[in-house]
Amino acid sequence: MVTNCALDDKLVKEAQKIGKHKTKKGVVTEALLEYITHRKQMKIIDLFNTIDYDPEYNYKTQRKVK
Repeated sequence: MVTNCALDDKLVKEAQKIGKHKTKKGVVTEALLEYITHRKQMKIIDLFNTIDYDPEYNYKTQRKVK
């Protein structure tokens, strides 16, 4: 997909330098991947304390080598 965006050149150059990217496309692609990953992790964090666990469940039995 071709998209035209106005980006801050200083930010792009700094990100290129830090991330060792050769192209602006590489910088933007990695930034989008990190953004998506972060948002997915935030959804997982929102699940904390919302799932009820069976107090009788013994997780140690799953660890036994057969």
